[in-house]
Amino acid sequence: MTNPPIDPRFPDARIYAGVELPTTIQIGPFVLLGVPPRGHDEGSLLTVLGEGAVVRSHTVIYAGNRIGRNFQTGHGTMVRELNEIGDDVSIGTGSVVEHHVRLANGVRIHTQAFIPEYSVLEEECWIGPNVVITNAKYPQSPNVKNDLRGAHVGPRAKIGANATLLPGVTIGEGALVGAGAVVTKDVADYAVVAGNPAIVIKTLKELPY
Repeated sequence: MTNPPIDPRFPDARIYAGVELPTTIQIGPFVLLGVPPRGHDEGSLLTVLGEGAVVRSHTVIYAGNRIGRNFQTGHGTMVRELNEIGDDVSIGTGSVVEHHVRLANGVRIHTQAFIPEYSVLEEECWIGPNVVITNAKYPQSPNVKNDLRGAHVGPRAKIGANATLLPGVTIGEGALVGAGAVVTKDVADYAVVAGNPAIVIKTLKELPY
């Protein structure tokens, strides 16, 4: 028999031991909160959600996450363990955030994006739908687990739909990555890049807005 949910306000959700819920939170049906990752017992990792969270149906959030105020997920969002997530962060429907990721205040991740281990997304950066960040330079190589490097997306940078960021690239503050671009090297602050491989085509000052 499965254990009952900790909080009777949400009878259709599975809330594991070790989850701290605020007084103001909305949790949809079939949500899993505080799932213990492999190698950890239930309740051994503290999971904290801030006030005003909205966790929509079929979202899965693993244990060990520290999540700030006004967090929102779409439906069917996956957030793995041991992430630091700031205030006013939104993660869209079907998106996946792997473990050991840092999402700063105001980050917006749209639908079906993939954010792998060891990625850093700085304040108010914007990740478009179907963006893929990668972190393994040589997949399935013998030492791949020891050399994972996610992208570092700077404050207020914007990554267009269907763009791909290769392992370890840094996207500068306020930079704009065009839709479908494949970013193979660092992007300077306020640069606009597009293409495969992505190249600088403008600066932000040259855009008509």
